[in-house]
Amino acid sequence: MVDSTLLTKLASEATAAGIQQFVVGAVMQSQGEILLLRRPADDFMGGLWELPSGKVEPGEALYAALIREVKEETGLDVSTIQHYLGSFDYTSGSGKPSRQFNFAVDVARAKPVVLQEHDVYQWARLDGELPVTDAVKTVLKAYAETGQAD
Repeated sequence: MVDSTLLTKLASEATAAGIQQFVVGAVMQSQGEILLLRRPADDFMGGLWELPSGKVEPGEALYAALIREVKEETGLDVSTIQHYLGSFDYTSGSGKPSRQFNFAVDVARAKPVVLQEHDVYQWARLDGELPVTDAVKTVLKAYAETGQAD
């Protein structure tokens, strides 16, 4: 389980670095595969495959946002937040400096996946060529190194 003092430290460091928008991302696996979602073509960065992720609301804790965003984007319930996997920075569609904090999570059940904001999902093997950005590949490498991947 992720220590709450780590979450506070991550938020403080990001604020000090001028990050204006916090985003949380989740790596979850089922039967040796991780869940990826594809952004709709008409959305910001349309067609991009990504982790289940989303914005942290003002005053919301990172762990609470993670649980909420996984539920909103996939219909799945986070049962445990296992490990912090690192972050990456990018500029949002509205031009805000953003930081995505990524965590390994367990879900109560991996099915059914119910999409709300993406057009398709896939369960993908970590040992294959994944259709994600280099930043997400770095997060997935950190995930594989935790020994959680089957």
